[in-house]
Amino acid sequence: MSAAALPDRTIASRGSAWTIDAAKLQTAVLWLFVACGSTVSIEPSPYEFMFVVALIGLGFNGLLFHRTMIPIIVLLAALNAGGLLSLTPYVDSSDSVSFVAISIYIAITAVFFAAVVAKSPLTRMTTIRSGYVATGFIAAMLGIIGYFDIAGLGQYFTRYDNLRATGLFKDPNVFGPFLIPPIIFLIQDILLRRGAGVWRGGVPLLAMILAVLLSFSRGAWGVFAFSTALMVALTFVTTRSAALRQRIVLLSVVGFFLLVVALAIALSIPAIGNVFTDRASLNQDYDLGELGRFGAQLRSIPMLLERPFGFGPMRYNLIFPTAPHEVYINAFSAYGWLGGLSFVAFTLVTCYVGFRLVFQRSTLQLHAIAVWSCLLPQMVQGFQIDSDHWRHLYLLFGCLYGLSAATRIEAERDARQV
Repeated sequence: MSAAALPDRTIASRGSAWTIDAAKLQTAVLWLFVACGSTVSIEPSPYEFMFVVALIGLGFNGLLFHRTMIPIIVLLAALNAGGLLSLTPYVDSSDSVSFVAISIYIAITAVFFAAVVAKSPLTRMTTIRSGYVATGFIAAMLGIIGYFDIAGLGQYFTRYDNLRATGLFKDPNVFGPFLIPPIIFLIQDILLRRGAGVWRGGVPLLAMILAVLLSFSRGAWGVFAFSTALMVALTFVTTRSAALRQRIVLLSVVGFFLLVVALAIALSIPAIGNVFTDRASLNQDYDLGELGRFGAQLRSIPMLLERPFGFGPMRYNLIFPTAPHEVYINAFSAYGWLGGLSFVAFTLVTCYVGFRLVFQRSTLQLHAIAVWSCLLPQMVQGFQIDSDHWRHLYLLFGCLYGLSAATRIEAERDARQV
């Protein structure tokens, strides 16, 4: 058995039935926690309640901290320290206090996922992927049901008069990107002939791809293309199997053809085609002009350079007509220089960790490729949208650093055995 799987075996080899049951219970709790990730429109959401349960259930012997997690712990702590400093003049604002509280909470979940994955990487990544696919499929089906107003449910699962699917999300621009990781997980499984395979995995895959289209999120469309291409390319480059490379090429060609055909059929429906044409345009009214999104971003930069504590949490839209719609500007605006610089540093370190991990031979390499293929495009998407409170993004951050820790532990154990 590989070194990376040793934590899994350690749990199962203690000899007592209670230990085995405890491991199964931890797996079930983790799966349910991840599976609650699509219920964002409910406040407080089941995800928040399940985090408390997961923290209790896995906090005693289900976590492993390693020195490779120092960047995610220290830099996210510095980000939130900046947020607390920027909050000081606005402690009487419930919106500002809530913003900082959510930031701290979501950072803790990222560290939690890192420690969870590091402890038992193979079992935990399989559980996380399974739970994410399940909740992604449910979210997609609700979005599709809402978009087509089946049983009059359109008002609950769409926005803008049934024009854009949202499922149980408040914003279609978050709903769409949320669905990309489970899509990538299933595509990778199909490429590798792993898990549910083409037939069982094909139904949720098609549903989620359709839901991404019906979200009419330009960012989600771009992330879908970027993530898919990156995962396929990394798998092709890193594999040593000529047969797998041939399979990748064949399935990529077939998949692209089927996607084009399906898109053409969908766009032939006037209700879909008209909105698609409008959303596909790069010149949206709210983007352009001095008071548009991009104009406001440019005007905010010199102002932020003069304010070490930024504008304060949730204060940007009190100065400009809209929210920043740019995660890096928002970092300096809401968290000040300390938080902004910490977030930039965290982004750069994460890029180093991600690219290093996907090219490192280990039993976890394929998991690393799947996670990084989802994470990098959504980090880039931060230039187009505020993504600092996306829970699924911090789940991916945690998984990446957890895999990094587990890979380092595996390498150290292999070195000692030589």
